[in-house]
Order: sequence, then C-alpha cells, then structure tokens
Amino acid sequence: MHLFIAEKPSLARAIAAALPGPHEKGQGWIRCGRGPDAATVSWCIGHLLEPAEPARYNPVWKKWRIEDLPMFPDPWQMAPKDGVKQQLRVLESLVRKATRITHAGDPDREGQLLVDEVLRYLAVKVPVQRVLINDLTPKAVARAIDSPRDNREFRRLSHSALARQRADWLYGINLTRFYTLSYQHKGEQGVFSVGRVQTPVLGLVVERDNTIEHFQPKPWFRIQGVFQAAEPEADQRPFTARWLPDDQFQDYLDDENRLLDKAVAEQIAADIQGRPGRISESRFRDRPEAAPLPLSLSALQIEAGRLFHMAAKDVLDTAQSLYERHQLITYPRSDCRYLPEEHFDQREPVLRAIGRVAPALESFCAQADSGRRSKAWNNAKVDAHHAIIPTQRPSSNGKLSAAEQKIYDLVSRYYLMQFYPEAVHREGRLTVNIQNHRFRATETAIASAGWKALEIQRADQKKEPAKPPLPKLALEEPVLCNQAEVVQRETQPPQPFTDATLLAAMTNIARFVADPELRKTLRETDGLGTEATRAAIIDTLFRREYLRRDKRHIRSTDKGKTLIAALPESIRTPDRTAVWESTLEAILRGENDPKAFLEQLKQEITGLVNPAASPTADNTSSAPAIHCPKCRAPMIERSGKFGAFFACTRYPDCRGTRPIEQQAPEDGTGQKPVPCPHCFSPLVRRKSKKGWFWGCSNFPACRQTVNDANGKPALDLRKAT
Repeated sequence: MHLFIAEKPSLARAIAAALPGPHEKGQGWIRCGRGPDAATVSWCIGHLLEPAEPARYNPVWKKWRIEDLPMFPDPWQMAPKDGVKQQLRVLESLVRKATRITHAGDPDREGQLLVDEVLRYLAVKVPVQRVLINDLTPKAVARAIDSPRDNREFRRLSHSALARQRADWLYGINLTRFYTLSYQHKGEQGVFSVGRVQTPVLGLVVERDNTIEHFQPKPWFRIQGVFQAAEPEADQRPFTARWLPDDQFQDYLDDENRLLDKAVAEQIAADIQGRPGRISESRFRDRPEAAPLPLSLSALQIEAGRLFHMAAKDVLDTAQSLYERHQLITYPRSDCRYLPEEHFDQREPVLRAIGRVAPALESFCAQADSGRRSKAWNNAKVDAHHAIIPTQRPSSNGKLSAAEQKIYDLVSRYYLMQFYPEAVHREGRLTVNIQNHRFRATETAIASAGWKALEIQRADQKKEPAKPPLPKLALEEPVLCNQAEVVQRETQPPQPFTDATLLAAMTNIARFVADPELRKTLRETDGLGTEATRAAIIDTLFRREYLRRDKRHIRSTDKGKTLIAALPESIRTPDRTAVWESTLEAILRGENDPKAFLEQLKQEITGLVNPAASPTADNTSSAPAIHCPKCRAPMIERSGKFGAFFACTRYPDCRGTRPIEQQAPEDGTGQKPVPCPHCFSPLVRRKSKKGWFWGCSNFPACRQTVNDANGKPALDLRKAT
C-alpha cells in the first residue's frame, strides 16, 4: 500500500483530490483508486508528538526545585499530545500495512520535522519519499505528486528543526524554573516564563519603552540659506540649501551630526548672509528602480501591518485561509522571495485569475507586460518553498472577508509588479561652497511611475508639499546668498513598536546587536524566530501579560519590565539568540553539527543557573546587584529632578528607592536575597537601638527576625512567631 502522510487534513484532501478515484473516506484516512495503484492518504493534525515533560525522565523533576537545575534529558523522549492520540493510532495501523510512504508535510523546517518525528516514533522501515506542495490547486498538487524526491535529501532540514526544538526545551524549561523560583524567594507570585526567542523580543520592546520614558528632548539648530545665481544669463531660480557640518565643528555636534550650539549656528548664518559662493557639485540624473520581489511571510506581515494596521497573527491566519480554504495563494509560511523559473510559464493564467478574483486590479492585469521577466524567477534562490503569489484559481470558495480581500490584493500587486517597467526617479543635487562652509540642496521626483503605479498609499499618510525643481547650474557657477536663517528643532524620542516595526526588528535583528563583528556575521541570518513562528511569539508575549496594546502600538507591561530588569544582559538581548539562529541555518546547510550545538548550549545554561559549575564561568568579581530595601526586588537606576537614584523594578506596586552610593550598602541590599525561615519572603537588614538585625520584608504580616553575623543573616533564629 502507498501511504501519503500530510501535515494537516486540508492538505490531505487536496492530495486526495489530485489522485485517481474512486475515493473512500474512513476515520482519519481517505483511500483513492483500486488495485495495485491504490493509495491511502492520512494526515497529522499539527504536531502529534511533543518532547516529554521533565517528570517523564525523572520523577524528582516534577517538583520545581532550584537544586535540580539544570535538567538535561538523556536520551530524549517524545510523548503523544493530548487530543490527537487517536490520529496517531490511525497512522500507526496504516504504517504497518504500507510498502512505501510519501512524506507530504509543509515545505519548511517545521513541516519536515512534524512528519519525520512520527516516522521515527513508529520505527518506519519502508522507503520514504518527499513531495513539496506550495500550491493547493489540483493541477499544482498533481505536478508535485509526479515529482517525488528521496526523503533523505531533507535530513538536514529535519536535523535543524530537531535542534531548534530541543534547544527551546532546554532553554525554556531550565531558565523559566530558575527565574520563577528566584522571584518566589523575593516574594513574587506566578510563573516568569523565559524563552530562547520570546525573551530577547520582549527585551527589544522594554528597551524601546525605557528609552522613550527617560528621553530628554534637546534643542538643535538647522542652518539654511536661500541662494541664486550671480550671473544674469544663468538660471535665476532661487533654491534653498542646508548647512553640511565638517570636522572643525565636531565638538558642537551630537551622534547624528546635529548642531547643538545656537551661538555657533547664528555665527555661521551671519558669515554667509549676502556673501558670494560657488557651485562645487552639480549632479542631475534619472535613477531607475527595479520592482520589489514578491512577498515572503515576514514581508507580507510588515506591509499589511504598515498599510492596514493588521496584527502579525491576523495576517498569518488570513493568508492561511486564502491558501487552505480558498486556494487563491500559494503556501504562505515562506521565507523566500523568489520563484522557480518554470513558474514563468504559468504567468498568463495567474494574471487572468487575478483579474477575476480582484476586479479592482483588472486594468493593471491588462496593462501588464507578460513578456517582461524580472529577477524574481531564479532557481538558485529557491529551496523548499518559493515566494507567496496568487494561484491560477479564478474564484474563491465563498465570499472573501475584508481582511482576505486586502491580503489577496497585496499579494497580487507584488506579483503584478514583476511585469511592469522600472520606476524612474529624477534626482538633482547642488552643493555650494561659501565662506569655508558647505551647503547642499537636493530634489527628487518621479519621472516615470512604472511599477509604483501598483503601490498602495496609506490613508493616514501625509503628503509632502512638492518642492520647486532646482535650477540647472554648472560647476563653479557663482551664486549669492540672499537670505540665511537658523531654524530651531528638538530631538524626538523613537516611536513605540507596532506589529510591523517589531516584525521588521525580528527579521533584521543585526541592527540591534551591539558587537560590530557579530552584527556583520548576522546580516544574512534568518533573524529572531522563523517566518512561521514570529507571529506566535508576539502573541505568546501578549497572553503571558508581558506586552499590552496601546491603540496600534505595542508596549511592555510592568511584569515584562520587571522580568527584563532582573535578567542578565546575555538573556535579554538578541546577540546570543541571533548566533543560535545563524548556527541552526549552518546545520541546515550541513556546515555545523547539531550535537555540538546542543552540548555548547548545555554549558551556557549551566553557567546561567549555576555559575560555579560552568567550565567557562567568569570568576572575576563584579559590582554587587542592588536590591530594594522594602521588598528585595532588583533595582534600576533612574533620573529624577534631584539627580540619579535607584528605584524598585516593581514600581508602582513597590515605591522603594535608595541613593546611589560609592560603596556597598550597609543594609544588605547589595547581597543576594535570603528567604525568611518562616514565610520565605526576602529578609531585610534593619538597624535598631541594639544594632543590626534581619527582619522579614513581609512585616507586619510576618514578624520573624534573624540575628546579624557580620552583615549576613545568622542561621540561628532570633525570634520565632
């Protein structure tokens, strides 16, 4: 028997529709055809298996105890997921009868692992082939079925996904338990979830929010002059140019080359007022711009977030519906923006289908030059799946929702752009040298719209007033400064994240990495998370109450800020996680060993939860952490109207503060918190008439006290209640 195993029921139905009949449906399977050529199609329902819980390896691990950390399974075990055990039993019975199996998981890393782990769990011995289905229309599915490949060709894809899955288990289980237990010792309640990807993403949002909260606007000054040609036969149109800073003014500039000294600005303006200068640069050109490539999932989510203010998960769910239910677009969980070269032959029916499904684009379809071939068609750039494009299906399976219409329209526009000419920008630049200063004027305009005619303009987008064109002045042309002025501006804080900008940050994570060498290495990496998981990661942070929505902005909650403030930099910043993503990509290419990757990860986790046991632990002394004198939670440095001070990270629940001191504080708040012997809330060092002692931070609910022994709590109890 030939058995097809699809990733989900909708894909299984599409495969069955492409196979010869008659079709017989059973519980969890569809039989297609008769005789020796008959085939059975079955399916998974997402992951049927999951990594076993800690207690499965060791009953002691069921209880959360800090002394049991770190937990490293050996060997790894998988367990059937609740709710889908029946489908796993169906597959087990079918696998026993199969003489060959076709793996029909989604064409990505997770889709490969999802079916492979079932085959391993059921100890499959028969030959396994692999089909890659990017398009659920019957013709496309039939083409994929007719082009199977050996499943062993995709073992690196499976190894990379398995390494990711195990890394997530090791990192998430160990660090979540460690930081939750650490917080409980400080009197906090609840679970503080730490994840390999989710925590650095939360760190990005918290860092942005803190920057906005503590931002102090500063005035800066722009100098601009109005110039005109001095010779009457030259082009007499006036133009406005801005001052360009040079090395002699570096002491008066900020990091973005903005002039901060008003007196210097006014002096420069006075120097050039009414004085002659000359044109030192005159450049006018028409610059062509090629059409952007078709969309990947991240590009689609970023564009839909920017244009329609749609959340990342909503975009993914909508695209999945267009793919599975309506069969109007190709596989949406793609990280590729290129197309197989053979797809170019399908352009005519795809263009006709777009005109039928989206009547608003019919005129654009008619004007498209189907003979034009952009760089999007490139086999060398396509791996398991290709860019998201419309299918040849000319109608939807029912009425499209408003969100579905928007996403289909957006995907279609980017496909249509491939058949439109380049946009042409008319650019001009004049640089004036005057009194040892340089001033520059620029202009840009669209000379020929080309593919830009298909761009969507945001409803709330402000239209820039059109600038008058620059005069055509030759090099060394004398000019005169008719007017000079200083315009005062203020520095602005960065904007809070939105779904679109947070996804862009996750995709281009190298921008947020501090190490310049590491940033250079990570420019080509996949970013934080994958195309298929980024929306779920953001959604998880909302569900765990680390993030909140402020209209269309994404902001961190107090709980999220508290967690990030307590974590070491290596966990809350994206550097380490981005390196792991790069390593996983190297495993996919066969350039790295998954076992070595996991062993290195175990060493790093050991160093985080038990620094003394880590072979790479840094035993050099460092400044002690400062804890709140009221609740012993970590403190963070803040600025007030009387200067810098330490404030509790649990503000506003706790309003504890303390001054910044040059030496370790005498009240013990620079030490690691010690739990109260009675109620396990943190102990606080206090001073009475008789000297120092330790009392419970939960006072007056708990009146436990402990003697002081050289600045630390003594083991013997001073008074029990």
